[in-house]
Amino acid sequence: MTPAAQISAAIEILGELTQRRRPVADLLKDWGASHRFAGSKDRAAIASLVFDALRKSASAQWIMGADTPRATMLGALREARGLDAAAIAALCSGERHAPAPLLDGERHRLETATLEGAPDHVRGDFPEWLADRFAAAFGDRAAVEGAALAARAPVDLRVNILKASREQAQARLSHLDPAPTPLSPIGLRIDAGQGRGPALAAETAYVKGLVEPQDEASQLASLLCAAAPGEQVLDLCAGGGGKALALAGQMHNRGQLYAHDADGRRLMPIHDRLERAGARNIQVRQPRGKADVLADLEGRCDLTLIDAPCTGVGTWRRHPDAKWRLAPGALDLRLKEQAALLEQGARYVKPGGRLVYVTCSLLREENEDQAAAFLAAHADFKAVSAADMTEAAGLPELARFASLHGAGLRLSPATSGTDGFYVCVMRRG
Repeated sequence: MTPAAQISAAIEILGELTQRRRPVADLLKDWGASHRFAGSKDRAAIASLVFDALRKSASAQWIMGADTPRATMLGALREARGLDAAAIAALCSGERHAPAPLLDGERHRLETATLEGAPDHVRGDFPEWLADRFAAAFGDRAAVEGAALAARAPVDLRVNILKASREQAQARLSHLDPAPTPLSPIGLRIDAGQGRGPALAAETAYVKGLVEPQDEASQLASLLCAAAPGEQVLDLCAGGGGKALALAGQMHNRGQLYAHDADGRRLMPIHDRLERAGARNIQVRQPRGKADVLADLEGRCDLTLIDAPCTGVGTWRRHPDAKWRLAPGALDLRLKEQAALLEQGARYVKPGGRLVYVTCSLLREENEDQAAAFLAAHADFKAVSAADMTEAAGLPELARFASLHGAGLRLSPATSGTDGFYVCVMRRG
């Protein structure tokens, strides 16, 4: 397929997305299945165009003065790809499956329209209904933070220190030109450019468990738990096990780590990952109907980690369609789930133990406000200061990311070059 034909395909998929409101990954898969002539490189290029359009939907539509799939794609070619009007016009020839030629009005807007005077949600490419919440979290930096969330994310890998040092893993992956992550001492970063990143499943270093995909912020959240060898640790919302595996590495396979998730289906990938990683101190506690599978852990844990379900605002770089599918009702539901998990998690923390609350959100309601409400209702828990929590993890330089809105640390693409994460450590007296 020519680059112009790929753009036409991307416009077609954007049109399907506006009508069917499905996850974009599903639509891309369906398109590929019904267009067998498109090779893997074509499908990857089309997916990249679609994701760029979703990242920049609000600003692209503002530039074009329209919200049609074609207008969104044309505006994104300028805003996300940096093409000028002449380059875009050359792609829109109307020949050989290329998009129809530019109308005079379209060309004029591509040549002259700017984002000057646009509201924050347009300049930052986030949903308008979140404007007040972004302002509460970021003040006059709302558009800057939103724009950073609309950028492409690199491929970050966590080195499994049970099997290799960062230097050894870097050498094994030298053909991918990985660089050490700036903040995490156990991370490697690969610049994927405009592509989809390397096929890790075909990399020996991955197959043998030397590395795992994990954003640097998620790595840091695990490190800030300061899990120590010999401790009793509960990962209450373990999901696929990413943070549990990271904690097992910190514990050097000594002590006991219990991995649980209320949704047993989310836990299923953990078993293969445990074997690949060589993590031997993780006990998976699968839910069993109404049975309390964690009853024996009450008041026994040195560390309980709550990697809470959230709106996922901080991961929009990787899931740009999610921000446009997010609805106010979803936030309300998540807030209730988070409060309930904090109540549950507190039961397992022994005196002197730590309760660590983590989200991949940047909204105050899900972060500082949630922690403050819990602390107000539980006088036996106290927030650990940013200086103390980072010192305990051996990462004192992270204290500069202390939240301005309450307890905990905030990481974001604009401030730390990572996904958006919030980490709060609370100690039981």
